[in-house]
Amino acid sequence: MAAKNSEEKLAAEKARFSFDSEIRSKYGVFCGIDEAGRGPLAGDVYAAAVILPEGVFIEGINDSKKLSEKKREQLFDEITAKAAAWSVGIATVQEIDELNILNAAFLAMKRAVEGLSVKPEYSLVDGNKMPDVGVKGECIIGGDGVSASVGAASIIAKVSRDRYMKKIAEEYPEYGFDKHKGYGTKLHYEKIKELGVLPVHRVTFLKKMH
Repeated sequence: MAAKNSEEKLAAEKARFSFDSEIRSKYGVFCGIDEAGRGPLAGDVYAAAVILPEGVFIEGINDSKKLSEKKREQLFDEITAKAAAWSVGIATVQEIDELNILNAAFLAMKRAVEGLSVKPEYSLVDGNKMPDVGVKGECIIGGDGVSASVGAASIIAKVSRDRYMKKIAEEYPEYGFDKHKGYGTKLHYEKIKELGVLPVHRVTFLKKMH
């Protein structure tokens, strides 16, 4: 049974790379784009853009939420080593509060694309709304499970943001950011009530707190 599951998993991973090959054959060089950190109460929102070259296969690429932290870290190293180009963009807590989280996430995506050392001719974005990233493209709901490049971007964005949240955890150890990564857990809400709001908190996300 385990062997069958393993075969099915590998087939699904290969299908993501085949999907990318089809996109390349239609549009040329393209980047996959995804974000991390839209939901948390604290911290910047991160996005990544990744261009994978034709012929590369990286085993294990999937939606970052379906992977363990250890696996994401391993894949981060392999993706960044094998990608034709990759880039991370952020939008700050202040920008999130000013623009709203959707527009801030789109801004982070645009910055990620602008940071690529190779100019893509097309883009694939995880989600149901197409941001203006300066390159024509399309959005795919659940794209990080459909396209290897979008899956790679989801991993790069997630690992980059988690590393940043660990630094915030070192700055404010009493808030437990290493445990909840800024998400609205029971512990996080308790710490805000007990210790107050920090400069890294998204004020617009805390309005519903009593």
